[in-house]
Amino acid sequence: MSRSLTPLNQPATPGKAIRADRPAAPALTASPLDYTYDGSFEGLLTVLFTIYDRKAAPNSIQPEGAVQGGLFTQPLLVETHEATAVRVWEGLLRHMTPEARTRLFHAFLSEQPDRELLIFRYADLAMRSSQDIAENYADDNVRRVAHLAQQMGREKHRMEAFVRFEKTADELFHATIEPDFDVLPLIAPHFTKRYADQRWLIYDRRRHYGLYYDLHRTDIVQFEPDTAAPRRSTSVSATVLDEREPLFKVLWQTYFDHVNIPERKNIKLHRRHIPLRYWKYLSEKQPRETRFEPIKNKRPPQPDTLRLG
Repeated sequence: MSRSLTPLNQPATPGKAIRADRPAAPALTASPLDYTYDGSFEGLLTVLFTIYDRKAAPNSIQPEGAVQGGLFTQPLLVETHEATAVRVWEGLLRHMTPEARTRLFHAFLSEQPDRELLIFRYADLAMRSSQDIAENYADDNVRRVAHLAQQMGREKHRMEAFVRFEKTADELFHATIEPDFDVLPLIAPHFTKRYADQRWLIYDRRRHYGLYYDLHRTDIVQFEPDTAAPRRSTSVSATVLDEREPLFKVLWQTYFDHVNIPERKNIKLHRRHIPLRYWKYLSEKQPRETRFEPIKNKRPPQPDTLRLG
């Protein structure tokens, strides 16, 4: 399954209003069909084009590898066409704002089982409405898309904050993550800008692909699923790490311990801001190799000096 760092690699135009001369969506008068596609966002946009081209509403829209056809029905396989997908993506701005359009991409990355039909219903509603539907929360589809986009935003923010890199012997900074949603396309701009002077790889262990930055550009890199027993380790093998990496880990843990204020500890609040499922990837949450000792840098009390007066 192919993935894009941004939808069709085309950034949204900020602040652009919905066009007043937008055409009405064609009526879907043909018999409904079951559609299948390659699982990519571009493929789904091509399916949307096919739906209106054939004027046949979808009974279902499913990725190729997860098709569950009926006994007497054969799903229609829609081949992905990049130019068609770009046409659909740009055409959506006639019916919705860039922010609302971005929500569709976020809903796709959420990996919800019915995300394809949800995106179709949202887009169809927008094309048949005379007004912007982005805040029409009385509609269940609009409400669900907005909720998924909100969840994706939170997960994106957490990944940007919780990624911890380890340096390998060949000067590559590696990090492993396992987010609830497919957020790698959303966090790519942040890490590309922030770590532009070093090579890095962020690997999504659950989805078997990652982001690789080579000092010039960030690309999607695909990994084959592990056919052996699942590895319990969440870090790189010690044999490929830089020899100073254990020291870096200890220094980070030491810093974390010393900025901590035990008297103000609030475990409930702490777990709300840093959920437990992320702890296995955080250096400061790993077992300490050396016992923590508070810094003893306070001056001993000085005797009062004699005041002359």
